[in-house]
Amino acid sequence: MQIFHHIQSVRQELQSQRKQGKRIGFVPTMGNLHDAHLALVKQARENADVVIASIFVNRLQFGLNEDWDKYPRTLEADIAKLRSVGCDYLFCPEEQEIYPNGMDTQTRVIVPTMADILCGASRPGHFEGVTTVVTKLFNIVQPDVAVFGLKDYQQLAIIRRMVQDLCIPVEILAGDIVRESDGLAMSSRNGYLTPEERPKVNQLYLTLTWVAERIRAGEKNFAELEQQAKKKISTVGFRPDYVTICNSRTLAPAAHDDDEITVLGAMYTQGARLIDNVSLSLGNLTAET
Repeated sequence: MQIFHHIQSVRQELQSQRKQGKRIGFVPTMGNLHDAHLALVKQARENADVVIASIFVNRLQFGLNEDWDKYPRTLEADIAKLRSVGCDYLFCPEEQEIYPNGMDTQTRVIVPTMADILCGASRPGHFEGVTTVVTKLFNIVQPDVAVFGLKDYQQLAIIRRMVQDLCIPVEILAGDIVRESDGLAMSSRNGYLTPEERPKVNQLYLTLTWVAERIRAGEKNFAELEQQAKKKISTVGFRPDYVTICNSRTLAPAAHDDDEITVLGAMYTQGARLIDNVSLSLGNLTAET
C-alpha cells in the first residue's frame, strides 16, 4: 500500500491509474479503524479496480466542547489494518494540506434542508464540516465510487443529496452496519464507554428495533412511539437525544403512507454520544438493519 500526504502526489498517482482505465474506489475515514471500516474497504474493492482510503481527523466537523483533541489517533495500527484487506493507497494529509487558507475563511458546502435536524440539531455545524471536507476529498481523489457506512444514516443521506445537487460524478454506495454480538453498532466512540455501561448500551439498537416492529405491525401513532422509545432508553440510565421516525430518502418526519421508513436514534452515555438506525420497507414488509 502506497501512502501519500500531499494532494499533488496522490492526484498524479491516481491520474496514472485512471489513464489505464482503472475504476477508482474511495473510503474516507477519520482513522481509529475497526471492522466496520474494513468492511467498507472490502466493498470498495468489489466495486473498483483500485481502492484508496483517507485518514483525516477533520476539525471542521467538531463542535465546541466536542472531542477533537482526544479523538484517537492510531495511524500505525490503521495502516496495518488497511494493508490486511488489500487497500492500494492511503491519503493521510496534515490539516494545512486540506485547509491551506485556514478554516475561518474556508469556503463551505451546505445541504440546507437536511443538516440542521437530528444529529445536526445537537451538533451545530457538524454536517457543514462533513460536506465541506468530503467535497474537497472528492475533488482531490476524483473517485468513480465512494463507500459510506449506513450507521451514520443522516450523513449518508446528506452526501447523496450533495452529490446530486452539485453534479459530482461519483457513485455513492452504502455499507451495512457492522454490529457487535449484542447488537451494538461498531463505532470509534465505543472506546469511550465505561465497563459498567457497556453491557447496557445495546438498548439503543433494541429500542429502534422495537419501534420498527411496532410500525411493521401496523402502529401509526409515530409521535407516541417516539416518546415510548425515549422512555425505554431513559429507563436503563442513558439520556436520549432523539428517536425519530423518518422518510428514508428525505429524512422528513414519516407520513403514514410512506413505504420506506428509517427509525433514527441517538443517546448519551457517560463519555459518548451513540447513534444508530433501523430501516424498514412497508412495501414488502422486510427490514434492513
